[in-house]
Amino acid sequence: MKKIKFKNTVNLAETKFGSKIIYKTDEFFGAANRILSSSKPVFKEGVYDKHGKWMDGWETRRKRKKGHDFLVIKLGRPGKIFNVDIDTSYFSGNQPSQASLEACLSKKNPNKKTIWKTILNKKKLGPDRNHNFKINNHSTFNFIKLNIFPDGGVARIRLNGIVDLEKINLSGKNVNLSSILNGSTIVGCNNEHFGKAENVLSPGVGVNMGDGWETRRSRGKNFDWIVIKFGKPGIINRLEIDTHHFKGNYPESLTVQSALITNKINSNKILKNSKNWKIFLEKSKLKPHKKHLFKSNLNKKNKVNCLKINIFPDGGISRIRAFGKIVK
Repeated sequence: MKKIKFKNTVNLAETKFGSKIIYKTDEFFGAANRILSSSKPVFKEGVYDKHGKWMDGWETRRKRKKGHDFLVIKLGRPGKIFNVDIDTSYFSGNQPSQASLEACLSKKNPNKKTIWKTILNKKKLGPDRNHNFKINNHSTFNFIKLNIFPDGGVARIRLNGIVDLEKINLSGKNVNLSSILNGSTIVGCNNEHFGKAENVLSPGVGVNMGDGWETRRSRGKNFDWIVIKFGKPGIINRLEIDTHHFKGNYPESLTVQSALITNKINSNKILKNSKNWKIFLEKSKLKPHKKHLFKSNLNKKNKVNCLKINIFPDGGISRIRAFGKIVK
Protein backbone atom coordinates (compact mmCIF):
# COMPACT_ATOMS: atom_id res chain seq x y z
CA MET A 1 0.00 0.00 0.00
CA LYS A 2 1.33 3.42 -0.92
CA LYS A 3 2.15 5.83 1.84
CA ILE A 4 -0.27 8.75 2.11
CA LYS A 5 1.38 12.10 2.71
CA PHE A 6 -0.51 14.72 4.70
CA LYS A 7 0.09 18.45 4.30
CA ASN A 8 -2.58 20.97 5.32
CA THR A 9 -0.10 23.80 5.95
CA VAL A 10 2.18 25.95 3.82
CA ASN A 11 5.51 27.59 4.49
CA LEU A 12 4.53 31.22 5.03
CA ALA A 13 8.18 32.27 4.71
CA GLU A 14 8.26 31.17 1.05
CA THR A 15 9.40 33.83 -1.38
CA LYS A 16 6.53 32.59 -3.61
CA PHE A 17 4.22 34.45 -1.23
CA GLY A 18 6.32 37.59 -1.57
CA SER A 19 7.97 37.04 1.81
CA LYS A 20 11.31 38.80 2.18
CA ILE A 21 14.01 39.88 4.62
CA ILE A 22 13.59 43.55 5.50
CA TYR A 23 16.29 43.85 8.18
CA LYS A 24 19.32 41.95 9.49
CA THR A 25 22.00 42.91 11.99
CA ASP A 26 24.74 41.26 9.95
CA GLU A 27 25.31 38.90 7.01
CA PHE A 28 29.09 38.89 6.75
CA PHE A 29 29.55 35.23 5.81
CA GLY A 30 26.17 34.35 4.27
CA ALA A 31 23.41 36.48 2.73
CA ALA A 32 20.27 36.64 4.87
CA ASN A 33 17.93 36.03 1.92
CA ARG A 34 19.32 32.50 1.51
CA ILE A 35 17.46 31.49 4.65
CA LEU A 36 14.13 31.77 2.76
CA SER A 37 15.14 29.55 -0.16
CA SER A 38 12.67 26.75 -0.93
CA SER A 39 15.42 24.39 -2.09
CA LYS A 40 17.27 22.06 0.26
CA PRO A 41 20.59 23.43 1.59
CA VAL A 42 23.70 22.27 -0.23
CA PHE A 43 27.38 22.11 0.69
CA LYS A 44 30.01 23.17 -1.84
CA GLU A 45 33.31 21.55 -1.01
CA GLY A 46 36.27 23.90 -1.27
CA VAL A 47 34.25 26.94 -2.38
CA TYR A 48 35.26 30.24 -0.77
CA ASP A 49 34.40 33.88 -1.40
CA LYS A 50 36.13 37.07 -0.25
CA HIS A 51 34.76 36.66 3.30
CA GLY A 52 35.54 32.98 3.79
CA LYS A 53 33.85 29.60 3.28
CA TRP A 54 30.70 29.84 1.16
CA MET A 55 27.68 28.55 3.08
CA ASP A 56 24.14 28.01 1.88
CA GLY A 57 22.34 30.04 4.53
CA TRP A 58 22.46 33.17 6.65
CA GLU A 59 25.70 33.47 8.63
CA THR A 60 26.91 36.36 10.76
CA ARG A 61 30.44 37.15 11.88
CA ARG A 62 31.70 36.17 15.35
CA LYS A 63 30.40 38.70 17.85
CA ARG A 64 33.02 40.62 19.81
CA LYS A 65 30.61 42.71 21.88
CA LYS A 66 27.41 42.28 23.85
CA GLY A 67 24.13 41.49 22.17
CA HIS A 68 22.88 39.00 19.59
CA ASP A 69 22.08 38.88 15.90
CA PHE A 70 18.60 38.85 14.41
CA LEU A 71 16.71 39.34 11.19
CA VAL A 72 13.15 40.43 10.39
CA ILE A 73 10.96 38.68 7.80
CA LYS A 74 7.99 40.40 6.23
CA LEU A 75 5.46 37.73 5.28
CA GLY A 76 3.91 38.11 1.84
CA ARG A 77 0.57 36.99 3.30
CA PRO A 78 -0.54 37.41 6.93
CA GLY A 79 -1.01 34.04 8.57
CA LYS A 80 -1.19 31.79 11.60
CA ILE A 81 1.94 29.76 12.40
CA PHE A 82 1.67 26.27 13.87
CA ASN A 83 5.24 25.02 13.58
CA VAL A 84 8.70 26.36 12.83
CA ASP A 85 11.64 24.47 11.37
CA ILE A 86 15.02 26.06 12.11
CA ASP A 87 17.46 24.21 9.88
CA THR A 88 21.20 24.28 10.61
CA SER A 89 22.18 21.89 7.79
CA TYR A 90 25.96 21.98 7.16
CA PHE A 91 26.51 24.49 9.97
CA SER A 92 28.62 22.49 12.40
CA GLY A 93 30.66 24.44 14.92
CA ASN A 94 29.33 27.70 13.53
CA GLN A 95 25.61 27.28 14.32
CA PRO A 96 24.00 29.55 16.97
CA SER A 97 23.78 28.17 20.50
CA GLN A 98 20.12 29.18 20.79
CA ALA A 99 17.28 30.81 18.85
CA SER A 100 13.91 32.42 19.58
CA LEU A 101 11.05 33.91 17.57
CA GLU A 102 9.03 37.10 17.99
CA ALA A 103 6.12 38.29 15.87
CA CYS A 104 3.77 41.21 15.27
CA LEU A 105 0.91 42.31 13.01
CA SER A 106 1.48 45.76 11.58
CA LYS A 107 0.53 47.85 8.55
CA LYS A 108 3.97 49.45 8.59
CA ASN A 109 7.48 48.03 8.87
CA PRO A 110 8.49 47.50 12.52
CA ASN A 111 10.61 50.11 14.26
CA LYS A 112 12.08 50.68 17.74
CA LYS A 113 8.61 51.35 19.14
CA THR A 114 7.10 48.11 17.83
CA ILE A 115 5.74 45.75 20.47
CA TRP A 116 6.81 42.21 19.65
CA LYS A 117 5.16 39.06 21.00
CA THR A 118 7.39 36.11 21.82
CA ILE A 119 5.99 33.04 20.06
CA LEU A 120 8.99 30.77 20.70
CA ASN A 121 11.15 31.05 23.78
CA LYS A 122 14.89 30.43 23.58
CA LYS A 123 15.62 26.95 22.27
CA LYS A 124 18.95 25.16 22.01
CA LEU A 125 20.23 24.50 18.51
CA GLY A 126 22.47 21.65 17.48
CA PRO A 127 24.78 21.33 14.48
CA ASP A 128 23.73 20.19 11.01
CA ARG A 129 20.08 19.26 11.59
CA ASN A 130 16.43 20.31 11.51
CA HIS A 131 14.86 21.70 14.68
CA ASN A 132 11.05 21.50 14.73
CA PHE A 133 9.23 23.51 17.37
CA LYS A 134 5.49 23.82 17.97
CA ILE A 135 4.06 27.35 18.05
CA ASN A 136 1.21 27.73 20.53
CA ASN A 137 0.28 31.33 19.71
CA HIS A 138 -2.07 31.10 16.72
CA SER A 139 -2.71 34.80 16.33
CA THR A 140 -2.30 36.31 12.88
CA PHE A 141 1.11 37.86 12.14
CA ASN A 142 2.84 39.41 9.15
CA PHE A 143 6.29 40.18 10.61
CA ILE A 144 8.62 37.62 12.20
CA LYS A 145 11.87 38.27 14.06
CA LEU A 146 14.38 35.43 14.27
CA ASN A 147 16.85 35.95 17.11
CA ILE A 148 20.06 33.89 17.23
CA PHE A 149 22.30 33.79 20.29
CA PRO A 150 24.89 35.12 20.08
CA ASP A 151 25.78 34.69 16.38
CA GLY A 152 26.35 32.03 13.74
CA GLY A 153 24.63 30.43 10.78
CA VAL A 154 21.17 29.08 9.96
CA ALA A 155 20.54 27.39 6.61
CA ARG A 156 16.75 27.72 6.39
CA ILE A 157 13.69 28.81 8.34
CA ARG A 158 10.26 27.38 7.51
CA LEU A 159 7.15 28.87 9.10
CA ASN A 160 4.44 26.26 8.62
CA GLY A 161 0.90 27.57 8.94
CA ILE A 162 -2.08 28.91 7.00
CA VAL A 163 -2.88 32.18 5.26
CA ASP A 164 -5.45 34.29 7.13
CA LEU A 165 -7.91 35.16 4.38
CA GLU A 166 -9.90 37.41 6.70
CA LYS A 167 -7.10 39.93 6.22
CA ILE A 168 -7.40 39.74 2.41
CA ASN A 169 -10.39 41.03 0.42
CA LEU A 170 -11.23 38.53 -2.33
CA SER A 171 -15.04 38.93 -2.38
CA GLY A 172 -16.61 39.28 -5.82
CA LYS A 173 -13.31 38.78 -7.66
CA ASN A 174 -12.51 36.04 -10.16
CA VAL A 175 -9.45 34.51 -8.53
CA ASN A 176 -7.34 31.38 -8.63
CA LEU A 177 -9.04 29.44 -5.84
CA SER A 178 -6.27 26.83 -5.83
CA SER A 179 -3.39 29.28 -5.30
CA ILE A 180 -1.34 29.24 -2.10
CA LEU A 181 -1.65 33.04 -2.20
CA ASN A 182 -5.37 32.60 -1.62
CA GLY A 183 -5.06 30.09 1.20
CA SER A 184 -5.08 26.74 -0.62
CA THR A 185 -3.20 23.78 0.83
CA ILE A 186 -2.43 20.18 -0.07
CA VAL A 187 -4.47 17.76 2.03
CA GLY A 188 -2.53 14.75 0.79
CA CYS A 189 -1.14 12.80 -2.14
CA ASN A 190 -0.14 9.21 -2.71
CA ASN A 191 3.34 9.96 -4.04
CA GLU A 192 5.72 12.89 -4.64
CA HIS A 193 8.96 11.06 -5.41
CA PHE A 194 10.48 13.65 -7.77
CA GLY A 195 8.60 16.87 -7.01
CA LYS A 196 6.68 18.30 -4.06
CA ALA A 197 2.90 18.31 -4.27
CA GLU A 198 2.56 21.90 -3.02
CA ASN A 199 4.42 23.17 -6.11
CA VAL A 200 1.21 22.88 -8.16
CA LEU A 201 -0.34 25.65 -6.02
CA SER A 202 2.49 28.13 -6.63
CA PRO A 203 1.97 31.37 -8.56
CA GLY A 204 3.52 31.93 -11.96
CA VAL A 205 5.01 29.45 -14.44
CA GLY A 206 7.23 26.65 -13.17
CA VAL A 207 10.93 27.32 -13.66
CA ASN A 208 11.79 23.68 -14.43
CA MET A 209 10.61 20.11 -13.78
CA GLY A 210 11.73 20.35 -10.17
CA ASP A 211 9.22 23.16 -9.66
CA GLY A 212 6.22 20.85 -10.06
CA TRP A 213 4.62 17.68 -8.69
CA GLU A 214 6.06 14.48 -10.15
CA THR A 215 5.45 10.88 -9.09
CA ARG A 216 7.62 7.81 -9.59
CA ARG A 217 7.05 5.53 -12.58
CA SER A 218 4.03 3.30 -12.03
CA ARG A 219 4.48 -0.41 -12.74
CA GLY A 220 0.91 -1.57 -12.07
CA LYS A 221 -2.71 -0.76 -12.85
CA ASN A 222 -2.88 1.92 -10.19
CA PHE A 223 -2.97 5.70 -10.70
CA ASP A 224 -1.59 8.66 -8.75
CA TRP A 225 -3.59 11.43 -7.10
CA ILE A 226 -3.45 14.69 -5.18
CA VAL A 227 -6.10 16.41 -3.02
CA ILE A 228 -6.30 20.21 -2.76
CA LYS A 229 -8.33 22.22 -0.26
CA PHE A 230 -9.15 25.86 -1.08
CA GLY A 231 -8.83 28.66 1.42
CA LYS A 232 -12.46 29.59 0.73
CA PRO A 233 -15.29 27.74 -1.11
CA GLY A 234 -16.15 28.92 -4.59
CA ILE A 235 -17.74 28.10 -7.95
CA ILE A 236 -15.10 27.18 -10.53
CA ASN A 237 -15.58 28.51 -14.07
CA ARG A 238 -12.18 27.62 -15.56
CA LEU A 239 -9.62 24.92 -14.85
CA GLU A 240 -6.02 24.96 -16.04
CA ILE A 241 -3.75 21.93 -15.93
CA ASP A 242 -0.20 22.97 -16.81
CA THR A 243 2.38 20.32 -17.82
CA HIS A 244 5.05 22.94 -18.54
CA HIS A 245 8.57 21.32 -18.71
CA PHE A 246 7.12 17.80 -18.49
CA LYS A 247 7.81 16.46 -21.99
CA GLY A 248 8.58 12.74 -21.67
CA ASN A 249 7.04 12.29 -18.25
CA TYR A 250 3.63 14.01 -18.38
CA PRO A 251 0.49 12.02 -17.40
CA GLU A 252 -1.37 10.35 -20.27
CA SER A 253 -4.73 11.56 -18.92
CA LEU A 254 -6.55 12.76 -15.81
CA THR A 255 -9.91 13.00 -14.09
CA VAL A 256 -10.95 15.60 -11.51
CA GLN A 257 -13.37 15.13 -8.61
CA SER A 258 -14.79 17.82 -6.33
CA ALA A 259 -16.52 18.25 -2.97
CA LEU A 260 -17.60 20.76 -0.35
CA ILE A 261 -16.06 19.75 2.98
CA THR A 262 -16.54 21.38 6.37
CA ASN A 263 -13.44 22.49 8.26
CA LYS A 264 -14.32 20.10 11.09
CA ILE A 265 -13.49 16.99 9.00
CA ASN A 266 -9.88 15.88 9.47
CA SER A 267 -7.40 14.95 6.75
CA ASN A 268 -7.79 11.19 7.19
CA LYS A 269 -11.53 11.34 6.58
CA ILE A 270 -11.18 13.75 3.65
CA LEU A 271 -8.77 11.40 1.89
CA LYS A 272 -10.78 8.30 2.73
CA ASN A 273 -14.00 9.81 1.37
CA SER A 274 -12.42 11.43 -1.70
CA LYS A 275 -12.88 8.32 -3.86
CA ASN A 276 -16.65 8.91 -3.66
CA TRP A 277 -16.58 12.59 -4.66
CA LYS A 278 -18.52 13.85 -7.67
CA ILE A 279 -16.83 13.92 -11.05
CA PHE A 280 -15.91 17.51 -11.90
CA LEU A 281 -14.02 16.71 -15.12
CA GLU A 282 -14.37 13.44 -17.04
CA LYS A 283 -11.26 11.60 -18.18
CA SER A 284 -9.30 13.90 -20.48
CA LYS A 285 -6.11 13.49 -22.48
CA LEU A 286 -3.02 15.52 -21.61
CA LYS A 287 -0.12 16.64 -23.78
CA PRO A 288 3.53 17.43 -22.98
CA HIS A 289 4.77 20.91 -22.05
CA LYS A 290 1.37 22.56 -22.44
CA LYS A 291 -1.24 24.59 -20.56
CA HIS A 292 -4.54 22.72 -20.87
CA LEU A 293 -7.68 24.84 -20.54
CA PHE A 294 -10.96 23.21 -19.49
CA LYS A 295 -14.03 25.40 -19.45
CA SER A 296 -17.13 24.07 -21.25
CA ASN A 297 -16.90 20.47 -20.02
CA LEU A 298 -16.78 21.21 -16.27
CA ASN A 299 -19.45 20.49 -13.67
CA LYS A 300 -19.98 24.12 -12.63
CA LYS A 301 -23.23 23.74 -10.71
CA ASN A 302 -21.92 23.24 -7.21
CA LYS A 303 -19.96 25.26 -4.70
CA VAL A 304 -16.73 23.39 -3.85
CA ASN A 305 -13.63 23.77 -1.71
CA CYS A 306 -11.80 20.52 -2.49
CA LEU A 307 -10.44 18.99 -5.69
CA LYS A 308 -8.96 15.56 -6.25
CA ILE A 309 -6.82 15.27 -9.36
CA ASN A 310 -6.26 11.69 -10.54
CA ILE A 311 -3.46 11.20 -13.09
CA PHE A 312 -3.08 8.09 -15.26
CA PRO A 313 -0.86 6.27 -14.80
CA ASP A 314 1.76 8.63 -13.34
CA GLY A 315 3.96 11.60 -14.22
CA GLY A 316 4.35 15.29 -13.58
CA ILE A 317 2.17 18.41 -13.44
CA SER A 318 3.62 21.90 -13.06
CA ARG A 319 0.55 23.92 -11.97
CA ILE A 320 -3.15 23.42 -11.22
CA ARG A 321 -5.25 26.58 -11.44
CA ALA A 322 -8.95 26.62 -10.60
CA PHE A 323 -10.42 30.05 -11.39
CA GLY A 324 -13.73 31.15 -9.96
CA LYS A 325 -15.54 33.36 -7.47
CA ILE A 326 -15.54 32.88 -3.73
CA VAL A 327 -18.99 32.08 -2.34
CA LYS A 328 -19.95 32.62 1.28
